[in-house]
Amino acid sequence: MTMHQVDLTSLDLNLLKLFEALVRERSVTQAGLRLGLSQPAASRALGRLRAMLGDRLVVRGKLGLELTPRGETLIEPVARLLEDARRIVAPAVFDPAAATGRITIAAHDHLSLLILGGLMARLERHAPALSLHIAQPSGDNVRLVEQGAVDLALGVFESPPGSLHRRHLYEDGFACVVRAGHPAADGLTLERYAALRHVAVTISGVGESAIDVALSALGLTRHVALKVPHFLAGAMLVADSDMILTLPGRLAERLAAVLPLAVLKLPLDVAPLSPSMIWHGRFHGDPAHVWIRRQIVDVAAAFDPVAPSGE
Repeated sequence: MTMHQVDLTSLDLNLLKLFEALVRERSVTQAGLRLGLSQPAASRALGRLRAMLGDRLVVRGKLGLELTPRGETLIEPVARLLEDARRIVAPAVFDPAAATGRITIAAHDHLSLLILGGLMARLERHAPALSLHIAQPSGDNVRLVEQGAVDLALGVFESPPGSLHRRHLYEDGFACVVRAGHPAADGLTLERYAALRHVAVTISGVGESAIDVALSALGLTRHVALKVPHFLAGAMLVADSDMILTLPGRLAERLAAVLPLAVLKLPLDVAPLSPSMIWHGRFHGDPAHVWIRRQIVDVAAAFDPVAPSGE
């Protein structure tokens, strides 16, 4: 049997870098800007990329460019090839002071509000030329990490795929916030808690709320008057109403420091949250990636202890 020989002289890694940028940006113009190309140059490069790989790779959809089936199958192998090429030519050590580029992290507003301040302070001090980008969340963000659309993700991940690594960051209990001067600000009983009008934050849109599960086990329900996708929006609405919001304890304290809110103990036994960080195996040994992960771990390690809910 004879094997079909591929002429490697036709392989242009710069065109594969364009494919990688298209996967992240889903826009020819934005992908070009990421690589320092003008829009016409990026369009010409896309034409050469299509010719090299024998497929259209991306087509226009309702929300921007969408990958063809062959384009989808190329995400992982192209990412691995480029990462291998980078490792071949990259220095073995990472110098934060000289580092440039962008770090992309997927995180919902809860962890962004808690982690970003400390992380940006560390970048300003040790790696001032690095920039940070928080990606638009997509469900639990696992798929973004798998596809290489982000460098890492922060969140609560029960069973991430085997291709991903996970590092526990900290544990947190739950607390409640109401507006300052709220009739319930002097303390909550379980019955009083259940009777209030609640703001509920839907983070990933997957699964049932741990609060509702715990109430149901006691034969109780709560009236969710409003659902929002962001804790900050929920807290601001609570500060101007008689509604109540249940949220992670550290975040409750952080928001109460800048909004007219009273923090109350949750009169319900709920398992604590265990936020963690996940990243793809192809970045596991990369010196720059290792350094960024260490900064995030150190930021989380500096958090003051928070008592679990129900204590």
